Amino acid sequence: MTLVIFLGLLLGGIALGVPVAFSLLLSALGLMLHMGLFANGWLMPSDILAVALVNGVDSFPLLAIPFFLVAGEVMSAGGLSKRIVRLAMAYMGHMKGGLGYVAIFTSVVLAGLSGSATADAAALCAMLLPMMRDANYPESRSAGLLAAGGIIAPVIPPSVPLILVGVAGNISISKLFMGGIFPGLIMGFSLMMVWRWMMRHETLEAHEKASKEERRAALKDGFWALVLPFIIIVGIRFGIFTPTEAAVVAAVYAIFVSFVIYRELTLKQFYEAIVRSGKSAGMILFLVGCAMVASWVITTAQLPQQLGSMLSPFIDSPRLLMFVIMLLVLAIGMVMDLAPTVLILVPLLIPVIKQAGIDPTYFGLMFIMNCCIGLITPPVGTVLNVVCGVGRLRVEKAVVGVLPFVVVYAMLLMLFTIFPEIIIVPMNLISG
Repeated sequence: MTLVIFLGLLLGGIALGVPVAFSLLLSALGLMLHMGLFANGWLMPSDILAVALVNGVDSFPLLAIPFFLVAGEVMSAGGLSKRIVRLAMAYMGHMKGGLGYVAIFTSVVLAGLSGSATADAAALCAMLLPMMRDANYPESRSAGLLAAGGIIAPVIPPSVPLILVGVAGNISISKLFMGGIFPGLIMGFSLMMVWRWMMRHETLEAHEKASKEERRAALKDGFWALVLPFIIIVGIRFGIFTPTEAAVVAAVYAIFVSFVIYRELTLKQFYEAIVRSGKSAGMILFLVGCAMVASWVITTAQLPQQLGSMLSPFIDSPRLLMFVIMLLVLAIGMVMDLAPTVLILVPLLIPVIKQAGIDPTYFGLMFIMNCCIGLITPPVGTVLNVVCGVGRLRVEKAVVGVLPFVVVYAMLLMLFTIFPEIIIVPMNLISG
């Protein structure tokens, strides 16, 4: 009954247009009233909600979110992103369908810089879609590729969604970061294979091949942008700093390179970047606080145990359990944004996952990859809508173009479910 009340209030609030954060508070309040937590009269709902809300965001790992957002905004404004595009153009622009390979390479590198799918997709679309149009690339396929490339960002470190999974599920963020490298690279490689298949019959004018001097100049110019992902990964891997400290390093590095080395970031642009990242961080952290209130009530009401009893027929078969959970997450991810999906479902599912003997880090990575598919599928499709908005094209056209990439991502998800070792073995090797 408690599970029905919680989900009924949550989904009902969302269906009525109540923001997800307030729907979480509403469902938590309704569940507390049902459990009789205020029966003695010595506690008021506002007291519990306020204390739980503050405690929910009083977390050192969560400090990484605003700093990574600052780093991403500064890098975009400071010229780091466009230098990655120039570097890719110098080495891949002459190939058949070369701009697509440029988009994929840039997606993977930017994923190691910003950790934000929407920011990466917007930057990619703004820089590359006009070039692809001018070169007569199929518009729908180009937009689909840019959207599909953008969702690599939540998988490769530094990743804000992986931080949310770590906090919500009490999973090592460092291990999540290390574990996300290999699956993210596989996603990029898969996009290359699909794009190559798509371009096999296209007659496109290739860009002129860059000379050795031009390639060397592009590599030199983009060197400082390429260094940052290695600083983050090496620093976390060898214990030089924590993920939160890595976020501070990334922000300071981005500011230094943008102001001192590239000298493209003005004080006005820096102020605007800080404001944008502050607004984004405020929204995310308020949502996290509300989710932590709901998580506390969920634990008190023993909802994970109830969910575990419902999934008990699958407990003895971890792969089958993962398959069922992935189908559930895929369905929910198509109608709900990534962060709320993580913050609502991960606290519910983690106890079940542990009971079945599934590696929590593997589950966290699979969860994020699954949710990413929802970012490029209707009806929500946040990243798809961003690409359509920046590129000024109809959503229906972009949906047709992104469909082959969605199918490939779904096939990857199934492959990782059947053979979890593909993720777990490299993760353990990289994590040490």
